Amino acid sequence: MSYNNSSASSGSGTARRTFEFGRTHVVRPKANHQATIVWLHGLGDNGSSWSQLLETLPLPNIKWICPTAPTRPVAIFGGFPCTAWFDGGDISENAPDDMEGLNASAAHIANLLSTEPPNIRLGVGGFSMGAATALYSATCHALGRYRDGNAYPVNLSAVVALSGWLPCSRTLKNQIEGSHEALRRAAALPLFLCHGLADDVVAFRQGEQSAQTLSQAGFRNLIFRSYNGLGHYTVPEETDEVCSWLTANLGLEGFRLN
Repeated sequence: MSYNNSSASSGSGTARRTFEFGRTHVVRPKANHQATIVWLHGLGDNGSSWSQLLETLPLPNIKWICPTAPTRPVAIFGGFPCTAWFDGGDISENAPDDMEGLNASAAHIANLLSTEPPNIRLGVGGFSMGAATALYSATCHALGRYRDGNAYPVNLSAVVALSGWLPCSRTLKNQIEGSHEALRRAAALPLFLCHGLADDVVAFRQGEQSAQTLSQAGFRNLIFRSYNGLGHYTVPEETDEVCSWLTANLGLEGFRLN
């Protein structure tokens, strides 16, 4: 599947990149289908590896959609091509944001969710760069549009970000404060962020700063969890908390963790 991000500028004849997304893996619900979540892998990974983990979680009412990012040159690897939701050379608030890549990935996620039945709750989650893309989707939901001005078409009910960071953080607060509707949507959207204190890939302070920026911008329904000794990976304690949080916030039936 490809997404050709057309220019939002009137009269612009600038050619835009076309992004070829990889294979999408789907984990079907084992009980009554109540929610669908698009789950996004990290840099250099693919949708298959996460689909295998998600299938083992005690969440029988969730359908998981695990897409694979486009393969592209990535600056942080010196231009070496690998699967990536957007390009990036640095993980910091001062790093330039690849708006075209972010918008293309957020639109791909929204397209995957847009065909779900109307009574199904929709969510986005991810790990590392996938978590960053999930948080970017959360900001698009709040603003009601992508950063290129095109309307954001789906209504999110939950966002989960593991070991990630927030792209486009510098301008978020002003953009959301400029719209009563954006403030309302931001305040209503549940977010669950987790980060390891020993993360040597995405520093803990980046995850913590991202949570603070989101909270200050109006995302009031936000939980930030830290884990002692956790590096850039997941552990059962973390996934158990994610399962409990999703069950509570999406009003799921079926198994509940104590």
